Amino acid sequence: MKVYNTLSRKKEEFVPLEEGKVKMYVCGPTVYNLIHIGNARPMIVFDTARRYMEYKGYEVEYVSNFTDVDDKIIKKAMEEGVSAQEISQRYIAECKKDMEALNVKPATVHPLATEEIGGMLDMISALIGKGYAYPAKDGTVYFRTRKFEGYGKLSHKNLDDLQAGHREIQVTGDGKEDPLDFVLWKPKKEGEPYWESPWCDGRPGWHIECSVMAKKYLGEEIDIHAGGEDLIFPHHENEIAQSEACSGKPFARYWLHNGFLNIDNRKMSKSEGNFFTVREIGEKYDLQVLRFFMLSAHYRSPLNFSGELMEAAKSGLERIVNGADSLRSLSSGANAAAMSPQEEEIWRGSGAFVEKFEAAMDDDFNTADGIAAVFELVKYANIHTGVASSKELAEKLYGRLAELCGVLGICVERKEEILDEEIERLIAERQAARKEKNFARADEIRGILLEKGILLEDTREGVKWKKA
Repeated sequence: MKVYNTLSRKKEEFVPLEEGKVKMYVCGPTVYNLIHIGNARPMIVFDTARRYMEYKGYEVEYVSNFTDVDDKIIKKAMEEGVSAQEISQRYIAECKKDMEALNVKPATVHPLATEEIGGMLDMISALIGKGYAYPAKDGTVYFRTRKFEGYGKLSHKNLDDLQAGHREIQVTGDGKEDPLDFVLWKPKKEGEPYWESPWCDGRPGWHIECSVMAKKYLGEEIDIHAGGEDLIFPHHENEIAQSEACSGKPFARYWLHNGFLNIDNRKMSKSEGNFFTVREIGEKYDLQVLRFFMLSAHYRSPLNFSGELMEAAKSGLERIVNGADSLRSLSSGANAAAMSPQEEEIWRGSGAFVEKFEAAMDDDFNTADGIAAVFELVKYANIHTGVASSKELAEKLYGRLAELCGVLGICVERKEEILDEEIERLIAERQAARKEKNFARADEIRGILLEKGILLEDTREGVKWKKA
Protein backbone atom coordinates (compact mmCIF):
# COMPACT_ATOMS: atom_id res chain seq x y z
CA MET A 1 0.00 0.00 0.00
CA LYS A 2 1.39 3.39 -1.02
CA VAL A 3 0.41 6.77 0.40
CA TYR A 4 1.35 10.28 -0.71
CA ASN A 5 3.41 11.84 2.07
CA THR A 6 3.21 15.66 2.16
CA LEU A 7 6.53 15.59 4.05
CA SER A 8 8.46 14.03 1.14
CA ARG A 9 6.07 15.14 -1.63
CA LYS A 10 5.98 11.64 -3.08
CA LYS A 11 4.18 8.33 -2.75
CA GLU A 12 5.81 6.01 -0.26
CA GLU A 13 5.25 2.40 0.73
CA PHE A 14 3.26 2.40 3.97
CA VAL A 15 5.25 0.70 6.72
CA PRO A 16 3.76 1.10 10.22
CA LEU A 17 5.89 1.64 13.31
CA GLU A 18 4.49 -1.57 14.76
CA GLU A 19 3.55 -4.45 12.49
CA GLY A 20 -0.20 -4.89 12.12
CA LYS A 21 -1.05 -1.64 13.96
CA VAL A 22 -1.68 1.91 12.78
CA LYS A 23 -1.63 5.02 14.97
CA MET A 24 -3.58 7.76 13.19
CA TYR A 25 -4.43 11.31 14.27
CA VAL A 26 -6.88 13.50 12.33
CA CYS A 27 -7.48 17.13 13.24
CA GLY A 28 -11.14 17.61 14.13
CA PRO A 29 -13.42 20.66 13.93
CA THR A 30 -13.65 23.74 16.12
CA VAL A 31 -17.11 23.37 17.62
CA TYR A 32 -18.92 26.72 17.52
CA ASN A 33 -21.58 25.94 14.91
CA LEU A 34 -22.98 23.12 12.79
CA ILE A 35 -20.28 21.52 10.65
CA HIS A 36 -20.18 22.56 7.00
CA ILE A 37 -19.50 20.37 3.98
CA GLY A 38 -15.87 21.51 3.94
CA ASN A 39 -15.49 19.99 7.43
CA ALA A 40 -17.16 16.82 6.15
CA ARG A 41 -14.55 16.10 3.47
CA PRO A 42 -11.64 15.14 5.77
CA MET A 43 -14.05 13.29 8.05
CA ILE A 44 -15.26 11.13 5.15
CA VAL A 45 -11.99 10.57 3.30
CA PHE A 46 -9.90 9.69 6.34
CA ASP A 47 -12.69 7.53 7.76
CA THR A 48 -12.52 5.65 4.44
CA ALA A 49 -8.73 5.35 4.71
CA ARG A 50 -9.21 3.91 8.21
CA ARG A 51 -11.86 1.48 6.97
CA TYR A 52 -9.55 0.26 4.19
CA MET A 53 -6.65 -0.28 6.59
CA GLU A 54 -8.97 -2.27 8.84
CA TYR A 55 -10.13 -4.24 5.78
CA LYS A 56 -6.43 -5.02 5.15
CA GLY A 57 -6.17 -6.43 8.67
CA TYR A 58 -4.57 -3.52 10.52
CA GLU A 59 -5.64 -2.65 14.05
CA VAL A 60 -6.20 1.11 13.78
CA GLU A 61 -6.05 3.48 16.73
CA TYR A 62 -7.88 6.50 15.33
CA VAL A 63 -7.83 9.73 17.32
CA SER A 64 -9.73 12.84 16.22
CA ASN A 65 -10.09 15.80 18.54
CA PHE A 66 -12.66 18.50 19.13
CA THR A 67 -11.22 22.00 19.57
CA ASP A 68 -13.51 23.23 22.33
CA VAL A 69 -11.70 26.42 23.39
CA ASP A 70 -11.19 29.04 20.70
CA ASP A 71 -11.90 32.70 19.88
CA LYS A 72 -14.91 31.76 17.72
CA ILE A 73 -16.44 29.64 20.50
CA ILE A 74 -15.92 32.46 23.01
CA LYS A 75 -17.46 35.02 20.61
CA LYS A 76 -20.52 32.80 20.07
CA ALA A 77 -20.89 32.28 23.83
CA MET A 78 -20.77 36.02 24.48
CA GLU A 79 -23.35 36.66 21.75
CA GLU A 80 -25.73 34.15 23.35
CA GLY A 81 -24.92 35.06 26.95
CA VAL A 82 -23.91 31.49 27.84
CA SER A 83 -20.65 29.77 28.74
CA ALA A 84 -18.10 28.66 26.15
CA GLN A 85 -18.53 25.14 27.50
CA GLU A 86 -22.26 25.20 26.76
CA ILE A 87 -21.55 26.23 23.14
CA SER A 88 -18.87 23.59 22.61
CA GLN A 89 -20.88 20.77 24.23
CA ARG A 90 -23.94 21.68 22.14
CA TYR A 91 -22.05 21.58 18.86
CA ILE A 92 -20.02 18.49 19.73
CA ALA A 93 -23.36 16.69 20.13
CA GLU A 94 -24.61 18.12 16.81
CA CYS A 95 -21.36 17.21 15.07
CA LYS A 96 -21.64 13.62 16.27
CA LYS A 97 -25.19 13.44 14.85
CA ASP A 98 -23.93 14.61 11.45
CA MET A 99 -20.98 12.20 11.56
CA GLU A 100 -23.35 9.32 12.26
CA ALA A 101 -25.59 10.41 9.37
CA LEU A 102 -22.50 10.49 7.11
CA ASN A 103 -21.62 6.97 8.34
CA VAL A 104 -18.33 8.20 9.80
CA LYS A 105 -17.18 5.72 12.43
CA PRO A 106 -16.57 7.17 15.91
CA ALA A 107 -12.88 7.63 16.63
CA THR A 108 -11.16 5.30 19.07
CA VAL A 109 -10.89 8.48 21.18
CA HIS A 110 -12.41 11.94 20.63
CA PRO A 111 -10.33 14.05 23.05
CA LEU A 112 -11.38 17.56 24.07
CA ALA A 113 -8.73 20.27 24.31
CA THR A 114 -10.13 21.59 27.61
CA GLU A 115 -9.65 18.20 29.25
CA GLU A 116 -5.95 18.05 28.34
CA ILE A 117 -4.70 21.36 29.78
CA GLY A 118 -2.42 19.58 32.29
CA GLY A 119 -0.55 17.85 29.47
CA MET A 120 -0.20 21.17 27.64
CA LEU A 121 1.32 22.84 30.70
CA ASP A 122 3.76 19.93 31.01
CA MET A 123 4.83 20.13 27.35
CA ILE A 124 5.24 23.91 27.47
CA SER A 125 7.35 23.61 30.64
CA ALA A 126 9.51 20.97 28.94
CA LEU A 127 10.00 23.22 25.89
CA ILE A 128 11.02 26.15 28.13
CA GLY A 129 13.44 23.84 29.94
CA LYS A 130 15.04 22.80 26.64
CA GLY A 131 15.35 26.42 25.47
CA TYR A 132 12.77 26.07 22.70
CA ALA A 133 10.22 28.33 24.39
CA TYR A 134 10.24 31.41 26.58
CA PRO A 135 7.73 33.44 28.62
CA ALA A 136 7.30 37.12 27.84
CA LYS A 137 6.61 39.81 30.45
CA ASP A 138 2.82 39.61 30.04
CA GLY A 139 2.83 35.83 30.62
CA THR A 140 2.54 34.83 26.96
CA VAL A 141 4.75 31.84 26.16
CA TYR A 142 6.28 31.71 22.66
CA PHE A 143 8.04 28.95 20.71
CA ARG A 144 11.47 29.91 19.30
CA THR A 145 10.86 29.02 15.67
CA ARG A 146 14.44 29.59 14.52
CA LYS A 147 15.85 27.28 17.18
CA PHE A 148 14.10 24.27 15.64
CA GLU A 149 16.33 23.29 12.72
CA GLY A 150 13.67 21.39 10.78
CA TYR A 151 11.13 24.22 10.70
CA GLY A 152 9.47 24.38 7.28
CA LYS A 153 10.09 20.76 6.27
CA LEU A 154 6.39 19.94 5.90
CA SER A 155 5.26 23.09 4.07
CA HIS A 156 8.62 23.36 2.27
CA LYS A 157 8.93 26.99 3.33
CA ASN A 158 12.14 28.50 4.65
CA LEU A 159 12.32 31.03 7.43
CA ASP A 160 13.79 33.81 5.28
CA ASP A 161 10.84 33.58 2.88
CA LEU A 162 8.47 33.57 5.82
CA GLN A 163 10.18 36.65 7.22
CA ALA A 164 9.50 38.46 3.93
CA GLY A 165 5.88 37.31 3.58
CA HIS A 166 3.11 35.72 5.64
CA ARG A 167 2.43 38.84 7.69
CA GLU A 168 -0.54 37.05 9.27
CA ILE A 169 1.76 34.84 11.36
CA GLN A 170 4.16 37.64 12.32
CA VAL A 171 2.32 38.68 15.47
CA THR A 172 4.13 41.27 17.53
CA GLY A 173 3.96 41.23 21.30
CA ASP A 174 5.62 42.62 24.39
CA GLY A 175 8.83 40.64 24.87
CA LYS A 176 8.53 38.62 21.67
CA GLU A 177 12.02 37.82 20.35
CA ASP A 178 11.18 37.12 16.71
CA PRO A 179 8.10 37.97 14.58
CA LEU A 180 7.91 34.29 13.49
CA ASP A 181 7.73 32.87 17.03
CA PHE A 182 4.29 31.43 17.72
CA VAL A 183 2.13 31.29 20.83
CA LEU A 184 2.02 28.28 23.16
CA TRP A 185 0.13 29.99 26.00
CA LYS A 186 -1.67 33.35 26.15
CA PRO A 187 -3.09 35.51 28.94
CA LYS A 188 -6.82 35.59 29.57
CA LYS A 189 -9.03 38.45 28.46
CA GLU A 190 -12.00 39.78 30.37
CA GLY A 191 -14.90 37.29 30.36
CA GLU A 192 -12.93 34.47 28.74
CA PRO A 193 -12.45 30.97 30.16
CA TYR A 194 -8.97 30.49 31.62
CA TRP A 195 -6.71 28.10 33.48
CA GLU A 196 -3.93 28.75 35.97
CA SER A 197 -0.35 28.31 34.79
CA PRO A 198 3.15 29.16 36.04
CA TRP A 199 3.21 32.10 33.58
CA CYS A 200 -0.25 33.63 33.80
CA ASP A 201 -3.93 32.77 34.01
CA GLY A 202 -4.83 32.06 30.43
CA ARG A 203 -5.39 29.41 27.80
CA PRO A 204 -3.36 27.39 25.30
CA GLY A 205 -2.48 28.32 21.75
CA TRP A 206 -4.19 26.19 19.11
CA HIS A 207 -1.12 24.31 17.88
CA ILE A 208 -0.03 22.89 21.25
CA GLU A 209 -3.42 21.24 21.74
CA CYS A 210 -3.05 18.67 18.95
CA SER A 211 0.58 17.89 19.83
CA VAL A 212 -0.43 17.02 23.38
CA MET A 213 -3.53 15.01 22.46
CA ALA A 214 -1.65 12.99 19.83
CA LYS A 215 1.14 12.26 22.32
CA LYS A 216 -1.23 11.25 25.14
CA TYR A 217 -3.41 8.86 23.13
CA LEU A 218 -0.97 7.58 20.49
CA GLY A 219 2.54 8.19 21.84
CA GLU A 220 5.49 10.39 20.88
CA GLU A 221 5.75 8.80 17.42
CA ILE A 222 2.70 8.10 15.26
CA ASP A 223 2.15 6.55 11.85
CA ILE A 224 -0.26 8.96 10.14
CA HIS A 225 -1.27 12.56 10.82
CA ALA A 226 -4.03 13.85 8.55
CA GLY A 227 -6.22 16.87 7.89
CA GLY A 228 -7.18 19.46 5.30
CA GLU A 229 -4.43 21.04 3.20
CA ASP A 230 -5.22 24.41 4.80
CA LEU A 231 -3.69 23.01 8.00
CA ILE A 232 -0.25 22.26 6.49
CA PHE A 233 0.95 25.73 7.42
CA PRO A 234 1.16 26.93 10.08
CA HIS A 235 -0.77 24.39 12.18
CA HIS A 236 0.88 21.12 11.22
CA GLU A 237 4.27 22.76 10.74
CA ASN A 238 4.05 24.08 14.29
CA GLU A 239 2.89 20.72 15.63
CA ILE A 240 6.03 19.11 14.21
CA ALA A 241 8.26 21.80 15.72
CA GLN A 242 6.74 21.49 19.21
CA SER A 243 6.47 17.71 19.28
CA GLU A 244 9.93 16.96 17.90
CA ALA A 245 11.65 19.67 19.95
CA CYS A 246 10.08 18.13 23.05
CA SER A 247 10.69 14.43 22.33
CA GLY A 248 13.72 14.48 20.04
CA LYS A 249 11.92 11.91 17.86
CA PRO A 250 10.13 12.10 14.48
CA PHE A 251 6.52 13.04 15.25
CA ALA A 252 4.61 11.42 12.35
CA ARG A 253 5.89 9.18 9.56
CA TYR A 254 3.23 10.06 7.01
CA TRP A 255 1.33 13.32 6.55
CA LEU A 256 -1.90 13.08 4.51
CA HIS A 257 -3.88 16.13 3.39
CA ASN A 258 -7.14 16.40 1.49
CA GLY A 259 -7.74 19.07 -1.18
CA PHE A 260 -10.07 22.02 -0.91
CA LEU A 261 -13.81 21.91 -1.57
CA ASN A 262 -15.22 24.64 -3.82
CA ILE A 263 -18.88 25.49 -4.44
CA ASP A 264 -19.79 26.03 -8.10
CA ASN A 265 -16.08 26.67 -8.77
CA ARG A 266 -15.86 29.34 -6.06
CA LYS A 267 -14.40 29.22 -2.57
CA MET A 268 -17.11 28.52 0.00
CA SER A 269 -17.87 31.54 2.20
CA LYS A 270 -20.85 33.00 4.01
CA SER A 271 -20.31 36.39 2.35
CA GLU A 272 -20.59 34.76 -1.09
CA GLY A 273 -23.86 33.11 -0.08
CA ASN A 274 -22.54 29.67 -1.01
CA PHE A 275 -21.98 28.26 2.46
CA PHE A 276 -23.71 24.95 3.26
CA THR A 277 -23.87 22.96 6.45
CA VAL A 278 -24.11 19.18 6.36
CA ARG A 279 -27.54 19.55 7.99
CA GLU A 280 -28.75 21.75 5.11
CA ILE A 281 -27.55 19.26 2.50
CA GLY A 282 -29.25 16.50 4.51
CA GLU A 283 -32.59 18.26 3.97
CA LYS A 284 -32.20 17.84 0.20
CA TYR A 285 -30.33 14.55 -0.10
CA ASP A 286 -29.72 11.37 1.80
CA LEU A 287 -26.26 12.00 3.29
CA GLN A 288 -25.06 8.74 1.74
CA VAL A 289 -25.21 10.74 -1.52
CA LEU A 290 -22.90 13.40 -0.04
CA ARG A 291 -20.48 10.71 1.12
CA PHE A 292 -20.55 9.03 -2.31
CA PHE A 293 -19.95 12.42 -3.96
CA MET A 294 -16.96 13.13 -1.70
CA LEU A 295 -15.40 9.78 -2.62
CA SER A 296 -15.98 10.22 -6.35
CA ALA A 297 -12.74 12.22 -6.64
CA HIS A 298 -9.27 11.51 -5.29
CA TYR A 299 -8.95 12.93 -1.78
CA ARG A 300 -5.93 15.09 -2.69
CA SER A 301 -7.70 16.69 -5.67
CA PRO A 302 -9.69 19.89 -5.33
CA LEU A 303 -13.39 19.01 -5.41
CA ASN A 304 -16.16 21.15 -6.85
CA PHE A 305 -19.60 20.88 -5.25
CA SER A 306 -22.69 21.69 -7.30
CA GLY A 307 -26.32 20.61 -7.55
CA GLU A 308 -25.61 18.98 -10.91
CA LEU A 309 -22.72 16.93 -9.51
CA MET A 310 -24.80 15.89 -6.49
CA GLU A 311 -27.57 14.69 -8.83
CA ALA A 312 -24.96 12.66 -10.74
CA ALA A 313 -23.73 11.18 -7.44
CA LYS A 314 -27.32 10.34 -6.48
CA SER A 315 -27.80 8.47 -9.77
CA GLY A 316 -24.51 6.63 -9.39
CA LEU A 317 -25.31 5.53 -5.86
CA GLU A 318 -28.77 4.41 -7.01
CA ARG A 319 -27.17 2.13 -9.64
CA ILE A 320 -25.17 0.38 -6.93
CA VAL A 321 -28.12 0.09 -4.51
CA ASN A 322 -30.34 -1.23 -7.33
CA GLY A 323 -27.69 -3.85 -8.14
CA ALA A 324 -27.61 -4.91 -4.50
CA ASP A 325 -31.44 -4.98 -4.39
CA SER A 326 -31.50 -7.25 -7.42
CA LEU A 327 -29.05 -9.73 -5.86
CA ARG A 328 -30.94 -9.70 -2.57
CA SER A 329 -34.21 -10.33 -4.39
CA LEU A 330 -32.69 -13.18 -6.40
CA SER A 331 -31.31 -14.69 -3.22
CA SER A 332 -34.67 -14.69 -1.44
CA GLY A 333 -36.47 -16.31 -4.40
CA ALA A 334 -33.70 -18.61 -5.67
CA ASN A 335 -33.45 -22.34 -5.25
CA ALA A 336 -31.31 -23.49 -2.36
CA ALA A 337 -29.02 -25.62 -4.49
CA ALA A 338 -25.26 -25.11 -4.36
CA MET A 339 -23.50 -23.31 -7.19
CA SER A 340 -23.14 -25.19 -10.46
CA PRO A 341 -19.65 -25.53 -12.01
CA GLN A 342 -20.56 -22.67 -14.38
CA GLU A 343 -21.63 -20.49 -11.44
CA GLU A 344 -18.41 -21.30 -9.59
CA GLU A 345 -16.58 -19.94 -12.62
CA ILE A 346 -18.75 -16.79 -12.48
CA TRP A 347 -17.94 -16.43 -8.78
CA ARG A 348 -14.21 -16.76 -9.40
CA GLY A 349 -14.47 -14.20 -12.20
CA SER A 350 -15.94 -11.63 -9.80
CA GLY A 351 -12.66 -11.72 -7.88
CA ALA A 352 -11.09 -9.59 -10.64
CA PHE A 353 -13.14 -6.61 -9.46
CA VAL A 354 -11.98 -7.07 -5.88
CA GLU A 355 -8.40 -7.03 -7.19
CA LYS A 356 -9.14 -3.82 -9.13
CA PHE A 357 -10.71 -2.25 -6.06
CA GLU A 358 -7.75 -3.17 -3.84
CA ALA A 359 -5.24 -1.97 -6.44
CA ALA A 360 -7.01 1.40 -6.53
CA MET A 361 -7.16 1.73 -2.73
CA ASP A 362 -3.55 0.55 -2.36
CA ASP A 363 -2.59 3.47 -4.61
CA ASP A 364 -2.99 6.28 -2.06
CA PHE A 365 -6.64 5.49 -1.30
CA ASN A 366 -7.89 6.17 -4.84
CA THR A 367 -11.60 5.96 -4.06
CA ALA A 368 -12.60 7.23 -7.54
CA ASP A 369 -11.06 4.16 -9.19
CA GLY A 370 -12.33 2.02 -6.32
CA ILE A 371 -15.90 3.15 -7.10
CA ALA A 372 -15.28 2.36 -10.79
CA ALA A 373 -14.41 -1.22 -9.79
CA VAL A 374 -17.64 -1.43 -7.76
CA PHE A 375 -19.65 -0.29 -10.81
CA GLU A 376 -17.97 -3.00 -12.86
CA LEU A 377 -18.87 -5.61 -10.25
CA VAL A 378 -22.52 -4.47 -10.33
CA LYS A 379 -22.58 -4.72 -14.12
CA TYR A 380 -20.94 -8.17 -14.01
CA ALA A 381 -23.49 -9.41 -11.45
CA ASN A 382 -26.40 -8.05 -13.52
CA ILE A 383 -25.15 -9.88 -16.62
CA HIS A 384 -24.35 -13.20 -14.95
CA THR A 385 -27.33 -13.66 -12.63
CA GLY A 386 -31.04 -14.17 -13.22
CA VAL A 387 -34.10 -16.12 -12.09
CA ALA A 388 -32.29 -19.42 -12.70
CA SER A 389 -29.33 -18.49 -10.45
CA SER A 390 -28.66 -20.43 -7.26
CA LYS A 391 -29.16 -18.86 -3.86
CA GLU A 392 -25.47 -19.42 -3.08
CA LEU A 393 -24.23 -17.40 -6.07
CA ALA A 394 -26.64 -14.50 -5.44
CA GLU A 395 -25.72 -14.40 -1.74
CA LYS A 396 -21.98 -14.55 -2.40
CA LEU A 397 -22.07 -11.79 -5.01
CA TYR A 398 -24.21 -9.64 -2.73
CA GLY A 399 -21.77 -10.22 0.14
CA ARG A 400 -18.83 -9.24 -2.05
CA LEU A 401 -20.57 -6.05 -3.21
CA ALA A 402 -21.63 -5.14 0.33
CA GLU A 403 -18.10 -5.69 1.65
CA LEU A 404 -16.47 -3.37 -0.90
CA CYS A 405 -19.14 -0.72 -0.35
CA GLY A 406 -18.64 -1.13 3.40
CA VAL A 407 -14.99 -0.16 2.97
CA LEU A 408 -16.24 3.05 1.33
CA GLY A 409 -18.76 3.54 4.12
CA ILE A 410 -21.60 3.15 1.61
CA CYS A 411 -24.65 1.21 2.80
CA VAL A 412 -26.23 -0.92 0.05
CA GLU A 413 -29.39 -1.77 1.98
CA ARG A 414 -32.25 0.42 0.86
CA LYS A 415 -33.97 2.25 3.67
CA GLU A 416 -37.24 0.72 4.73
CA GLU A 417 -40.21 2.39 3.05
CA ILE A 418 -42.39 4.40 5.40
CA LEU A 419 -46.17 4.60 4.89
CA ASP A 420 -47.93 7.93 4.43
CA GLU A 421 -50.10 7.38 7.53
CA GLU A 422 -46.99 6.82 9.66
CA ILE A 423 -45.41 10.01 8.28
CA GLU A 424 -48.52 12.02 9.16
CA ARG A 425 -48.61 10.47 12.64
CA LEU A 426 -44.96 11.41 13.28
CA ILE A 427 -45.50 14.93 11.94
CA ALA A 428 -48.46 15.38 14.31
CA GLU A 429 -46.34 14.11 17.20
CA ARG A 430 -43.57 16.53 16.21
CA GLN A 431 -46.01 19.47 16.13
CA ALA A 432 -47.26 18.53 19.60
CA ALA A 433 -43.69 18.32 20.88
CA ARG A 434 -42.92 21.79 19.47
CA LYS A 435 -46.01 23.25 21.21
CA GLU A 436 -44.80 21.72 24.47
CA LYS A 437 -41.32 23.19 23.77
CA ASN A 438 -39.91 19.67 23.71
CA PHE A 439 -37.51 20.60 20.92
CA ALA A 440 -35.27 17.60 21.52
CA ARG A 441 -38.14 15.22 20.63
CA ALA A 442 -39.16 17.41 17.66
CA ASP A 443 -35.60 17.27 16.32
CA GLU A 444 -35.47 13.53 16.97
CA ILE A 445 -38.63 12.97 14.89
CA ARG A 446 -37.24 15.13 12.05
CA GLY A 447 -34.13 12.96 12.18
CA ILE A 448 -36.16 9.72 12.11
CA LEU A 449 -38.03 10.90 9.02
CA LEU A 450 -34.83 12.13 7.35
CA GLU A 451 -33.26 8.71 7.95
CA LYS A 452 -36.17 7.21 6.04
CA GLY A 453 -35.76 9.66 3.18
CA ILE A 454 -38.55 12.06 4.18
CA LEU A 455 -37.79 15.78 4.01
CA LEU A 456 -39.84 18.20 6.14
CA GLU A 457 -40.40 21.86 5.36
CA ASP A 458 -41.99 24.21 7.88
CA THR A 459 -44.11 26.75 5.96
CA ARG A 460 -46.75 29.35 6.84
CA GLU A 461 -49.38 26.88 5.67
CA GLY A 462 -48.04 24.19 7.96
CA VAL A 463 -45.57 21.33 7.63
CA LYS A 464 -45.06 19.92 4.16
CA TRP A 465 -43.15 16.74 3.38
CA LYS A 466 -41.68 15.02 0.37
CA LYS A 467 -39.64 11.93 -0.38
CA ALA A 468 -35.98 12.52 -1.23
